Amino acid sequence: MPARTPSPTGTARTRRAHPPHSPPPRRRLRRLPRVAGADLSAAVAVFLIALPLSLGIALATGAPLQAGLVAAAVGGLVAGRLGGSPLQVSGPAAGLTVVTADLIHRYGWRTTCAITVLAGLLQLALGCLRVARAALAVSPAVVHGMLAGIGLTIAVAQLHIVLGGSPQSSVPDNLRALPSQLAGADPAALAVGALTLALLLSWPRLPGRAGRLLRPVPAALVAVTGATAVASLCGLILPRVDLPSWRSHALAGLPDGPVLGLVAAVLSTTLVCSVQSLLGAVAVDRLAAGRPGPPVPAARSDLDRELLGQGAANVVSGALGGLPVAGVAVRSSANVRAGAVSRDATMLHGALVVAAALLLVPVLEFIPLAALAALVMAVGVQMVSLHHIRTVTRHREVPVYAVTALGVVALGVLQGVALGVTTAVAVALHRLARTRITHDEKKGVHHVRVRGQLTFLAVPRLSRVLHRVPRGAVSVVELDGSFMDHAAYESLQDWQRAHTAQGGSVRLTGRRRAVRVGEPTGPDGAVCRCRPWTPWRNHQCPAPGIRSEGRPTPGAPSRAAGCPGPSGEQLARGIGVFQRTTAPHVRDELARLAREGQQPSHLFLTCADSRLVTSMITASGPGDLFVVRNVGNLVPLPGQERGDDSVAAGIEYAVDVLGVRSLTVCGHSGCGAMQALLGSRPGTGDDGTSLGRWLRHGAPSLERLRATDGTVPLLAGRMPADETERLSLTNVVQQLEHLRAHDPVARALRAGTLELHGMYFQVAEAQAYLLTDPAGDRDGGAVFVPVAAEEAAQTADPAEAPQTAEAAEAAAQAAPAAGTTGPPGAPAGPDAPRPTESVKDLPSAV
Repeated sequence: MPARTPSPTGTARTRRAHPPHSPPPRRRLRRLPRVAGADLSAAVAVFLIALPLSLGIALATGAPLQAGLVAAAVGGLVAGRLGGSPLQVSGPAAGLTVVTADLIHRYGWRTTCAITVLAGLLQLALGCLRVARAALAVSPAVVHGMLAGIGLTIAVAQLHIVLGGSPQSSVPDNLRALPSQLAGADPAALAVGALTLALLLSWPRLPGRAGRLLRPVPAALVAVTGATAVASLCGLILPRVDLPSWRSHALAGLPDGPVLGLVAAVLSTTLVCSVQSLLGAVAVDRLAAGRPGPPVPAARSDLDRELLGQGAANVVSGALGGLPVAGVAVRSSANVRAGAVSRDATMLHGALVVAAALLLVPVLEFIPLAALAALVMAVGVQMVSLHHIRTVTRHREVPVYAVTALGVVALGVLQGVALGVTTAVAVALHRLARTRITHDEKKGVHHVRVRGQLTFLAVPRLSRVLHRVPRGAVSVVELDGSFMDHAAYESLQDWQRAHTAQGGSVRLTGRRRAVRVGEPTGPDGAVCRCRPWTPWRNHQCPAPGIRSEGRPTPGAPSRAAGCPGPSGEQLARGIGVFQRTTAPHVRDELARLAREGQQPSHLFLTCADSRLVTSMITASGPGDLFVVRNVGNLVPLPGQERGDDSVAAGIEYAVDVLGVRSLTVCGHSGCGAMQALLGSRPGTGDDGTSLGRWLRHGAPSLERLRATDGTVPLLAGRMPADETERLSLTNVVQQLEHLRAHDPVARALRAGTLELHGMYFQVAEAQAYLLTDPAGDRDGGAVFVPVAAEEAAQTADPAEAPQTAEAAEAAAQAAPAAGTTGPPGAPAGPDAPRPTESVKDLPSAV
């Protein structure tokens, strides 16, 4: 039989197959996903907190104790995997205790599980509609009031269990029963509860080296474990945790009850779960951004995805007979503090809860119920945050806070929140309608002052006050508000025309004539749409026919028809804006400085470039900085000024006379002086010109740049983008060396009364960089690291992004000390540069 010629296809197939008479190749086993060490340690820490808290919250709601473990496991595994906040830990939350307890009391446990499933489905629908950020529009006073009301309800109810009794169904009933409960308190239960509270409060405050070693152990675990050990060793007879077999665990059933009641229950559960989870996600982002160490690789929270993850977790938890799930601030803050870097920590904590629920039941049944009740009572008390009370007081929202809290305590969560929202709307309308109008006479001039929003509601009062101005009198109307509607505008214009026709004069200040809100007009009434703090390119409103660069457009009229062009008239207009809007606010401070003299603590030496606004990039004000500016931020060496002693004089005056404590040299990107030094602008380096003679002081920087020692300044760990940027960075280092050659600076450095700092400002990115080694070691490469935004490290205003009470407390504990870490891009390790230390005397924004 003739041999068959194998086809190319068959040959290729033969090559890919394994050789004949040999075993097939072994399939490679898929590697298990790796878990970072930080995530593993964080998961263990969160698990040790979640275990007692889950049991305590289940006890407080009256649900089976296994329900708390189910919710903790599902929150970690499902919400941790599907949620949009990688570092947030979900599970049974204290904020849901009141709602769940009321549902169990009314409908029973199986129907409560069904309500949890329906609430999860509603959360999924809301997440699909992408309305998660709408929750952030709720007034912070309403949120804090709701949490305070829930906290009071929890604390009063759990106090009965600590005293050895049973709580009633409402706060008024619990308060009425409290005297008799105190009279018949169980000494054993009271002792265990008191010991739990003592350990819980004292453990984080352990002093000395032992305290530093022991404080990482969660206080909740220590409190419950210590109370359990004492109760067991002393043989106290107390009600303890009773975990029936999982075979008898009750799952969700069909909803049974009035339809309207069930709808209200689903809405209440959805509201509290969603708001607490979304606000918790925002708080976790702030904690993660403000903690020491390298930046977290996890992305910022996706609130819509977080709502979907919470909905899925509630569906699963309710179906398996668990409590409602929400983001928990205490566990989330512990997760961040423990160094978690991904969602693996949250999921692993859920797996540990599952293992404990299956393997540690005999151990858990030793825990006295009084210890769990004391733990939950402490959490409830912490939800009434003094920090939040001070905040709402400062923002004049105490009525909203109080109405919400009292409504939750007396009527329930949904009713209390509805009352709080109504009160918040009423307060906002009152502020909008509240207008203060006054009239007085000074030296024959009648002043009418309007404070607040000028709407049609204030027109009657405005008309009465305006008609008090005598006919023919000189009058000034000061408008100090951000809004004027059409009715008020017409009333004011009619009076102005009538008063002027009768021989009087009217001058309007605060707003120009014929103005809509925030839209000043040009000479012919054309609207000029610019604001005091619009981007600088559009700040001076260009007229028609004028380009943004200030050059006339071809074919355009030579005289602008709208706003003033780029001329002295425009400068005068800007000065007028200052006199009207800014001068009244700074006049008192400038008067004080005029009396006492200037006492700046910083000398800021920078380039004369118009793009460098020193007060803006340093958030400084009058009297803060002594500024010396020149072309190229150059510091001539002593004796080389050649007729220009202005820089040396400024340094001597700042150091010897004013006694500044800090001196900063600031370069910037795109510096024309550096480009001239590099020869990118031929002719500017000619010594026959003033500019050329001045730029000779930058020659040492150019020599340093072209040195062959391999030293290259780094910007945030990367090489400079181009030669100009490299020279600008090198120039900052070189000018710091020149400063040390000046006698006043050298003396102050030896005496330890002066610090030198280097700074570089990237104009296009609006990003400041700080030199990490101001000592200026020529043998080592200079490194400029970016300055992080201060908002993460400062105490956040809850009015801007509300947090739960637990989150605020956790944020206060997790806030890192200044100067403990380098910003992104800085070298890691114990010897990493710490730019915050090198600029500790710079203004706060730097």
